[in-house]
Amino acid sequence: MSKKVLITGASRGIGRGIALRLASQGYDVAFTYHTEEEDAKSLKQEIESLGQKGFYYQANLQEPDVPTRVTEQAIKDLGGLDALVCNAGKARFSTIQNLDPAMMEFMYGLNYRSYVLASKVAANHMVTHHIPGRIIFISSSRGERAYRNDAIYGSLKAALNRMVQSLAIELAEHGITVNSVAPGATATRNNYTVEELKKGWASPLIPMGRMGKPDDVAGLVSYLVSDEASYITGVTIRVDGGLILYGPNEDLNGGLF
Repeated sequence: MSKKVLITGASRGIGRGIALRLASQGYDVAFTYHTEEEDAKSLKQEIESLGQKGFYYQANLQEPDVPTRVTEQAIKDLGGLDALVCNAGKARFSTIQNLDPAMMEFMYGLNYRSYVLASKVAANHMVTHHIPGRIIFISSSRGERAYRNDAIYGSLKAALNRMVQSLAIELAEHGITVNSVAPGATATRNNYTVEELKKGWASPLIPMGRMGKPDDVAGLVSYLVSDEASYITGVTIRVDGGLILYGPNEDLNGGLF
């Protein structure tokens, strides 16, 4: 029988890479998207071409009631839930002097509150049905390393890394693991060549010499949801090619990706 996963923000980029990796490993996949329905439709088709069920939902996850409703719907459509991957997020940067409270509220709702509310629904389902499930947050290396104009986004990612520790303690007795994956500078698609990845705007700052790919993150997520990772919980693992080891502030302006 197929396992079931909900991935938020999966129509493109890292989320799409995770969805396709898990579908290839036998997961039925439900996922959310925000604006790009054509991307969502094509991802559903790719999931189904792998022999798995696919469901997608348009969701403004920054709204307080949406994460709960969409997670409940995904459980209904999938017929259960073995794993939740909270990936939806958006980076916006501002100086403290020019900070817009509306932007801050949007960032909090999308990058933090949606993770909490979706996890509540998922955890209750897993506990009630005795499922040794997996909850994974996609965080960022910015949650560990500070950058200019990044007080809000970076601190919310740091909060996710801290949250998994408490959730891991709470849910361990039910066999549920909770972990955070922290990508660094990552390209939006897997089909860039190695040479293109080496030319990415952040590549000079990365010891491994190239930008990351969605598959780099998907590989770790696929391991963390597996039975082999049942003894790993409450940790944050970076997938950044060593980006934050050098320590210089990255240039936030443009580039290949």
